[in-house]
Amino acid sequence: MSTTATTPSSATPVVPPGRDLVVDLARVFCVLLVVAIHVMMVGVAVDATGAVAVNRPLQEQSWFALSTWAGQIMPLFFVVGGFASATAWAGARRRGADAGDFVRGRLLRLARPAGAVFAVLAIALAVATLLGVDPELRDVVATGVGSPFWFLAAYGITQVLVPVMARLQATRPWATLIVLVVAAVLVDAVRYGTGVTAVGLLNLAFVWLFVQQLGFAYADGRFRRTPRVVLFVVAVVAYAALVPLTSIGPWSDDMLSNLNPPTVPLMVLGVAQICVLSLLHPALSRLMSTPAARAVVFAIGSRGMTIYLWHLPLLIALFGILLVVGGPLPQPSTAAWWWTRLPIWALVIGLACLVSLATARFERPPRALPEGRRRASWWLIGAAAVLAIGPPFDVMHEGLDLRNAIAGAVCLPLAIWLLGRSRPGVPTLEPAATTPGGGFARADEAREG
Repeated sequence: MSTTATTPSSATPVVPPGRDLVVDLARVFCVLLVVAIHVMMVGVAVDATGAVAVNRPLQEQSWFALSTWAGQIMPLFFVVGGFASATAWAGARRRGADAGDFVRGRLLRLARPAGAVFAVLAIALAVATLLGVDPELRDVVATGVGSPFWFLAAYGITQVLVPVMARLQATRPWATLIVLVVAAVLVDAVRYGTGVTAVGLLNLAFVWLFVQQLGFAYADGRFRRTPRVVLFVVAVVAYAALVPLTSIGPWSDDMLSNLNPPTVPLMVLGVAQICVLSLLHPALSRLMSTPAARAVVFAIGSRGMTIYLWHLPLLIALFGILLVVGGPLPQPSTAAWWWTRLPIWALVIGLACLVSLATARFERPPRALPEGRRRASWWLIGAAAVLAIGPPFDVMHEGLDLRNAIAGAVCLPLAIWLLGRSRPGVPTLEPAATTPGGGFARADEAREG
């Protein structure tokens, strides 16, 4: 294999030695499945009175809760993100970067694309408010459009802590996992025991850090060294454990309901999913040995963040256009509606790829600091982290509205500005990264997950 790194304009991706293409495939699979679920989740129609009605056809199905045991793939997203983070941090250290350089680069990779989306949504909500769009409909649509932003808050928290958690993985891997499990169980116990849901927000750290640690373990080869029969047994036991947890325990059998705030069953699901991925690794590796598979994964993966952040705004915009021009809108949950989900899904993916032509610069690695300059101080990086994580956290907790859309449109660019500050000194190499979709890069480059 050639060691030449590929670029988005490359006709054929060239794979560096040591690259785990199965991780890239898993990341792309997660993004595409999220889009598919949301396409099936949103039903828009005009009722008998001529009013626009929005519902969630997928959640109305009797089999929906059980399907989430397979369809809730956000734990897997954080697992492969953990793999990417471990690889990124190891590469950054080899190049002489410190924890501040690493965190700065990761925050920039989240803040830049998110800031653009917040700006567009702030303008859209302001225009809708000025035009007198029905407030109830506007709020329903805005809440749905903002639902993916929780990922930015959760992932931002885990990324800031990567250097610390990677050190714990290297020195006390089992103790770290046990502490995170105990902490998450205690948080859920207080949450369900007191009825104070907000307590569960603490598990944004404990649950997702636990799943990220599984990705660290995957990166250091622990799962590759585990016998396949053990992986199979652990996966079966983990899935089986969800039965008593969601029937006798306080947790819902709907893994979507367990998402925000995250709960213990998602940790169990993460264990099962990483074992399944490890079991399928040989077959998926053979698939990724084909040029066609690599080309598709690269094409989608290099636009992963754009597709994730823009697919719901584009889906809602598409429905809005159909409503204005009187286009076909099958009644949700009918056979015609279900049959149109696949072309709608493909159209949304295509539109997101078109948007990526304008937003591609936001998914590129941050520029290296000028010669003779070094990154901003930890104080500025910490302030930028609060500014970058705060607005998505607010959207996750309160739902998207004009107020927090404006807050995001202001705070995210300010975070980017702070992260771009520099001071005199010997510069360290900047950690490069790809987006959550995982485009191909040098094996020793950092990647966003």
